[in-house]
Amino acid sequence: MNVFKKLVVLALVILTASCQEKKEMRVFTEADIAIIPKPVSMQLENGVFEFNDQTHFVISDPSQKEIISTLSDKFKAAAGWTLGISEKVPQTNFIEFIVDENLNDEAYELVVNSEKVTIKAKNYSGFLYGLESIRQLLPPQIESKSSVKNTDWVIPNLTIKDEPRFKWRGLHLDVARHFFKKEYIKQTIDMLAMHKMNVFHFHLVDDQGWRIEIKKYPKLTEIGAFRNDQEDAHWDGRRVTTPEDEATYGGFYTQEDIKEIVAYAQSKGVRVVPEIEMPAHVMSAIASYPELSCFETPIGVPSGGVWPITEIYCAGKESTFEFLENVLLEVMELFPSEYIHVGGDEATKTNWKKCPHCQKRMKDEGLASVDELQSYFIKRMERFISSHDRKLIGWDEILEGGLAPEATVMSWRGFEGGIEAADQGHDVVMTPTSYMYFDYYQGPQNVEPLAWGGYIPLSKVYEFDPVVETMTPEQAKHVLGGQANVWSEQIKTESHSQYMIYPRLAALSEAVWSPKESRDWDDFSQRILTLFERYEYLDVNYAKSAFLVMADVNIDMGTKEASVSLKNEFTDADIRYTLNEDQLSREPIKYTEPLKIDKTTTIHASLFKDDNPVGVPFKTTVVFHKAVGKKVTFKEIYDDRYQGDGEFGMVNTLRGTKNFQDGRWQAWLAKGMEAVVDLGEEMPIHEVILGTLENQGPGIYFPTAVSVYVSNDGKTYKEVGVEKRAFAKNPASDLKDFKVSFEEQSVRYVKVVAESLKTLPNGGDVWLFVDEIVIN
Repeated sequence: MNVFKKLVVLALVILTASCQEKKEMRVFTEADIAIIPKPVSMQLENGVFEFNDQTHFVISDPSQKEIISTLSDKFKAAAGWTLGISEKVPQTNFIEFIVDENLNDEAYELVVNSEKVTIKAKNYSGFLYGLESIRQLLPPQIESKSSVKNTDWVIPNLTIKDEPRFKWRGLHLDVARHFFKKEYIKQTIDMLAMHKMNVFHFHLVDDQGWRIEIKKYPKLTEIGAFRNDQEDAHWDGRRVTTPEDEATYGGFYTQEDIKEIVAYAQSKGVRVVPEIEMPAHVMSAIASYPELSCFETPIGVPSGGVWPITEIYCAGKESTFEFLENVLLEVMELFPSEYIHVGGDEATKTNWKKCPHCQKRMKDEGLASVDELQSYFIKRMERFISSHDRKLIGWDEILEGGLAPEATVMSWRGFEGGIEAADQGHDVVMTPTSYMYFDYYQGPQNVEPLAWGGYIPLSKVYEFDPVVETMTPEQAKHVLGGQANVWSEQIKTESHSQYMIYPRLAALSEAVWSPKESRDWDDFSQRILTLFERYEYLDVNYAKSAFLVMADVNIDMGTKEASVSLKNEFTDADIRYTLNEDQLSREPIKYTEPLKIDKTTTIHASLFKDDNPVGVPFKTTVVFHKAVGKKVTFKEIYDDRYQGDGEFGMVNTLRGTKNFQDGRWQAWLAKGMEAVVDLGEEMPIHEVILGTLENQGPGIYFPTAVSVYVSNDGKTYKEVGVEKRAFAKNPASDLKDFKVSFEEQSVRYVKVVAESLKTLPNGGDVWLFVDEIVIN
């Protein structure tokens, strides 16, 4: 061997030793493992496996190429490597798939040592989930869409044995209220696979849009897929449409689109369950084919909220069932799903009570009520679906009047419907509004995008368990799992949709995958920080609401001292604050106990991690003004349903939020407000501010004018100013201070008059909401 060759060999030996030393130097602890959902069991070992451009995948079946494509593509983007695939096992540096028939469906075993990685599984999904765990063991930079430098592509040596607790781990997405493109649906399916979720519930039909092409009935998409554009108004504040209205807002999926989505989902281990609503939530179909309704009245596709839902399919006509069977035949051709969802919820049966066809049906079938007629309707559809080797699933209203023999219930109105169905021997998917409605707020309404009024933060989702403690073991056997629902009335964009889904989907994934006894909020709240980094690289518009600082303000009207408590979703959160500064200073104060405040004070606060603020900073000002604690009298007292803080509700410094049910608001229905504040003695004032709320959906509107009058005797008043505001459509929820400024003068009595709209633009009474009268 010549000198040159000896030097090359020596260099290789040194390089190999250096690489081995590098592997041994990287020490992982259990705190470094941030897999979500948490595996059933994990044993951490010494050492690491290092990926490089020579790493190979060893497969035992051609179908496994699809599984490895996700990780392979990520290495190509982030590291610039094209990892090889072979069916022969090399000596070292490979990831091998090994079929193990003894494992359960979707289970996997992952073994990592410094030489190789093996994934054992029984089926496609098990291998996919094993690879998803490897993905989460890698640095978050693996999600980068461009090349990343100075990153060690190593994972710890360990053994993971893992399988899901429940077989139904789902996400429902409503594309009927607002249409989302095919590409977004596929992105959502990608994220389901990443979180080891396996059901995509595709809500394709509702009053406001029919989203699936049915070739036998082309008007369903020609007419039913589009509506009049009223997106500038609140969802529940839109006028009733007519068939003559221009309809340009909407869209639909062709059958080729559906086939592409279904095939893509299959490659990600996700089942797509279509929902074709019946007998209600079908005004888009009736607008297309009026003969499907009881009285065949032509209608337009609604542009917004409809309640009650009385235009529903006629249960008395045979042609209705012929139509639905033909629709479902095409649907079943497109979706291989074992389940077909038929909705079944929120049917107001007013028309059925008057319809001669429905009354004849009830007489012929011996049905005692319209609830029994709905049961007949669902049972008949269940027989048809079962005849095609599928299973009917519906919302828990399908229990009313008697449940179809083989039907599965999706319980949304709490857990009760699920318990009842399980007690009758029916399978159940739990999706209660109290935990699983991801269209509800997840943070303080003042800083969140518009949503429905409930509050389901990340920590609440994490508490969800599909099996209720009061269930018997026999009932629990019928619980297939759980699912989150994303209704899209308030969600107009794909970005907003992502915001509502993530990171709550991560909390759900652990709730339906991991053993109940292993779940721990403090542990999860640490692991999810790494997942947030992955979301950043993936350009996912996830909500950072869990970081938000929230304040609870109370005031002692005797001492006129406010107590401000700061809190956060994270246990033992490091919250720091400053008082009366423009922003958080370099040395904010660590929050340890409620702040006592007796004068106007601005509070800045934030959650801190590693001595740096994270999330959106919190800011509030507690304003002590001249009316605090003074006597207030009203010409007409506020509504019993919204009494605020009672006697001192208008003069207690406590400001309301966009949540009109937060207990801070006093409200008047179908009338304005006239209030007189007695300052107790004459004092100089120059400004009066009235705090108000607008949320046009539930009929809450800003006043059209706020006028201020002053007096020294409480009898003779003079007007000192007015602020007017003309009515305007508003799709959002907003707070507004009406400010009336005037030349300073000494007065004792201040009268504030807020004029309200007389009637709503679409009929009905108007609410006026007020939280504080500020006098300066």
